[in-house]
Amino acid sequence: MNPTWKLKILFDGDCPFCKREVAFMKRRNHQGGLSFEDITSPDFDPSAYGLTQDQVMGVIHGILADGKVIKKVAVFVQAYQLIGLGWLVAPFSWPIVGSLANIAYSIFARYRIRLGRLFGRLTCVEEQCARCKKE
Repeated sequence: MNPTWKLKILFDGDCPFCKREVAFMKRRNHQGGLSFEDITSPDFDPSAYGLTQDQVMGVIHGILADGKVIKKVAVFVQAYQLIGLGWLVAPFSWPIVGSLANIAYSIFARYRIRLGRLFGRLTCVEEQCARCKKE
């Protein structure tokens, strides 16, 4: 059975930036091409996609309808194309720009929780505190 979505985004539901971006994409997902799965949900199983929890927590991953896994900036390029904003991210498909964007994204992803706290977008609750202290 083929899924009705073209790209499933595996996102960090504890990350304030990630939640904000997902909310934006959900509002623009008029054609239903996107699906979303929170990697912090107790029901989430990364092995269903051939991934580990450390991999999906490290950077954003997307699953194409054929099962292919993409990550980092490629996820945003695909997602924005599906919500009609591909022109905004088209330069990230270019080799040099895409490579630089992936480096910048990897740095952002590593520090996203700290940045969320710094900008006042993360309020720790008991379940998150161990994670916040770790990052």
